[in-house]
Amino acid sequence: MQGFSEVFERRTTTDIVFDQLLEEIVSLEILPGAKLSEADIAKRFGVSRQPVRDAFNRLEAQDLLLIRPQKATKVRGFSLLRIAHARFVRLAVELEVVRSACLTWSAENTDTLGRNLEEQAEAISTGNAEAFHGLDYKFHKLICELGGYPLAFNTIQECKQRIDRLCVLSLGRQSEAATLFSDHRELATALTGGNVEAATEVTRRHLGRLDETIAEIHIKHSDYFE
Repeated sequence: MQGFSEVFERRTTTDIVFDQLLEEIVSLEILPGAKLSEADIAKRFGVSRQPVRDAFNRLEAQDLLLIRPQKATKVRGFSLLRIAHARFVRLAVELEVVRSACLTWSAENTDTLGRNLEEQAEAISTGNAEAFHGLDYKFHKLICELGGYPLAFNTIQECKQRIDRLCVLSLGRQSEAATLFSDHRELATALTGGNVEAATEVTRRHLGRLDETIAEIHIKHSDYFE
């Protein structure tokens, strides 16, 4: 029977392998269609094959790997069907979150969200795209927390991660941050006023902005799609 320290050590090793491979796959350092070998990855990290196998299983659960018995494991290509499903689920959740948030929003919530918006504006003015996207992430998380549904962000985050890898192919769109920031301000105003109709309208528009980008990427990088 395995001791606690052995199980803990293997879990930690699996996490290390998983986190590194996840970063490389999402950043497209490892491209869709690339083949991965348990033996090669184990040798690279200096570990046994078991934690690598466990990491592969976790990546497959996130639709990032395709594990085929007796065949090479491959990095999954993009799927328009899975992307559409993730976007549908995220929209449904966010619409319900902002609708509920409008009914309970407080002045304190406005102040908290306002500080985030100020930081977003600063990031845009200094051209710090990385900082802006981090604040964008936090903005949506704050709405879930302040609206009383913090766990809803887990679903939103899971859906978002399924799109993030694709969005790496669209980096460099200069007007993107300013447009998203404008949507954020509109949404904050709607929440402050308890305007459910305006909040849901801007949420639909905001999340729908990616549809054109996805279509463009599908045309330009069709070889990365299943």
